[in-house]
Amino acid sequence: MTTDTTTDLRTGEPQDTPQHTRDLRIGVIGLGLRATVAREAHHPGEGSAVVAAADISPGMFDRAREWFGDDVHTYEGHRAMLDAEDLDAVFVITPDHTHEDLAVELLEAGVAVFVEKPLAITTEGCDRVLEAARTSGARLYVGHNMRHMPVVRVMRDLIKRGEIGEVKAVWCRHFVGHGGDFYFKDWHADRRNTTGLLLQKGAHDLDVIHWLAGAYTERVSALGGLTVYGDIADRSGQAPGATMPDWYDPENNWPPKSLTGLNPVVDVEDLSMMVMRLEGGIHASYQQCHYTPDYWRNYTVIGTEGRLENFGDHGESAEVRVWKRRSGYRADADLVVPMPSPGEGGHGGSDPLLVAEFLRFVREGGATDTSPVAAREAVAAGVAATESLRADGQPVTVARVAPELADWFSNGQS
Repeated sequence: MTTDTTTDLRTGEPQDTPQHTRDLRIGVIGLGLRATVAREAHHPGEGSAVVAAADISPGMFDRAREWFGDDVHTYEGHRAMLDAEDLDAVFVITPDHTHEDLAVELLEAGVAVFVEKPLAITTEGCDRVLEAARTSGARLYVGHNMRHMPVVRVMRDLIKRGEIGEVKAVWCRHFVGHGGDFYFKDWHADRRNTTGLLLQKGAHDLDVIHWLAGAYTERVSALGGLTVYGDIADRSGQAPGATMPDWYDPENNWPPKSLTGLNPVVDVEDLSMMVMRLEGGIHASYQQCHYTPDYWRNYTVIGTEGRLENFGDHGESAEVRVWKRRSGYRADADLVVPMPSPGEGGHGGSDPLLVAEFLRFVREGGATDTSPVAAREAVAAGVAATESLRADGQPVTVARVAPELADWFSNGQS
């Protein structure tokens, strides 16, 4: 193996990059909306190539050929793909309730796995996947791309260098604009597939809260309900094989109660609020609304010497502001950190960084910014909060991961 000099995408500094003797052979299960992340792994002759794709809907195979070339092998089932192909890694980008069984089967087959978040829709399901990774020795990676988003990394770097002192509280408001189009017209609206949107959509934010705080959730209480979309009678659903871009119309589907074509089953909440006690006495809150006119996340982190807050969550207009002096209201923060120009690729350039980390992990192992245990803890907090919400706010203690599992993953899955 030889090396070449390239540019580190995060620092802009030169780095020696291994030039590998062959491409990793990559498979994809699920060709729906989020499958675009697998496109970031298709670089034939440069280290990795998507050679096979499986989907239960053959109508999706044209998408695979468009993305990965006419030579990609397509299968109507993942088992046929596994039997026919010699794969180094597989992307699991399927509805949430299928993640657990698919990940376990792939890991037990000795294949490295990228699982789109959430890792599973139950805490027990997450633990089953973690145990399969430990038992098999196959590498497990979870697609929490927000750990690679510039605004999150800037906030974490400011915290780590002590700009606001010791973290004591984290607040997150998630304005899910267009939530009716995004989550109430397909499988997301049915709690059998997601447990609930407090888990499904909140898994990203709960993971970020934990990462910024440096602690996991111990106890939660939550309230919420199906407050708008439950009143819409049109449950005609969408055509088989359709994905959100096929029906999304940001100009006309407003206000939210004007929507049509909701999923036949709608039993997840469109408004959720949870409060959390984290390890070490840190407190946090998370609020999620699926019918706001704007779509972004706002984090506030309060420490013993100041607080920080993001304005915008990606793009050149986003910035993080830090206040460290006493005052009344003032928009002029003591420190303002603008975001770098967004890179190419989805989610402000975070998707290519996420996939690059996964591919490096498949080939070389070692530490990663994402964490299967952290992904499990985000699900566990979301599950507990959903249980509390549906019990009218009754506090729920979060089930902890087994120490031996946590230790094994903290050692780099080795």
